[in-house]
Amino acid sequence: MTTPKLPPNVRPVKDRHGKTRYRFRRKGWLSAYLPGEPGSAEFHRAYAEIQERGPRDAGPVQSPRKVTPRSLDDLYQRMKRSPAWQKKKPSTQLNQSRVYQRFLDRVDRKGRRYGERPVDAVTVGWLDSILGDMAGTPGAANDLRKKLKVLLEYACAIEWRSTNPARHTTKFSTGAGFHTWTDAEIAQYREAHPLGTMARLTLELALNTAARRSNVASLTRDSLEGGRILTHHVKGNNSASVPLLATTKAALDALPAAPMKHLVITQFGKPFTVDGLGNRFRKWCDEAGLPHCSIHGLRKATARLLAEAGATDAEIMAVTGHTKAQTVALYRSAASRPRLADSGWSRANVQPLTPTVVQPEEK
Repeated sequence: MTTPKLPPNVRPVKDRHGKTRYRFRRKGWLSAYLPGEPGSAEFHRAYAEIQERGPRDAGPVQSPRKVTPRSLDDLYQRMKRSPAWQKKKPSTQLNQSRVYQRFLDRVDRKGRRYGERPVDAVTVGWLDSILGDMAGTPGAANDLRKKLKVLLEYACAIEWRSTNPARHTTKFSTGAGFHTWTDAEIAQYREAHPLGTMARLTLELALNTAARRSNVASLTRDSLEGGRILTHHVKGNNSASVPLLATTKAALDALPAAPMKHLVITQFGKPFTVDGLGNRFRKWCDEAGLPHCSIHGLRKATARLLAEAGATDAEIMAVTGHTKAQTVALYRSAASRPRLADSGWSRANVQPLTPTVVQPEEK
């Protein structure tokens, strides 16, 4: 009999009696032995309870680091108390805090933390040298530059500076970003992951809603109502109500009925974390022979498909949840230019010339 595949962080171990037991071990989490055999209901139930408990509580709270007045540390702490910061979603605050804190905790050649640097001592040259060292990861460098512009703009707002040096730094060219799926690649993925699989349902939901992976992971049965899918886009707090496509309905109907709240779930019946869904979709793409494709590329593919169908920017934005037309223009750029050209001329009611066929001369 083949032993079922063990879930992440579970390993077989021998106890002192030589019996095989299954232990969960993960850094930052309480270790535990799982009862029963892999694949049994009690085994899965115990594993699900461990996931629900999450990491163990952090150790005793350490004394806060002394903050130098009018330093970058001081500026960052003040910005976090501002109304603009408080309006951000908790998930956004967490993600941005990680970027800011990594930057502030970096140490220069003299062993001084960046966070201790006086705000009025921040120069374009200093920032450019830091960003230049990140040339190997241009996307991360541009993201840090964007956040430093916000931080130092706040310094101008509270009159700690008169200019924002981050605005004058050099931005890296990162190319087109995530690859936009082609029609052929979508068909190839569907061929590899037929109806009845979670891999197929995830693709169809992502295409139907143009949602980011965090939104796809949070879709529930309550999101389906009256033949439509309601998506609360994580950026901008924008909601989008889109029609449920036949391809998505087929993927939903093909899965066995189960009393699950979330639409996209793991093999253990639990909703994916945002990172977990990203990792799993990466595996599904690799299995389909599409290592260059990603779940975010499906968002761009939806915008491309709408653009090629002649949808206006406003119509595309109603699906994708964007609020800026220039952002939609980037997605539109991936549309097939010949197909758009044909659509444009058809709207103009101009009859294209029929190519003249030259008959060969008789010998």
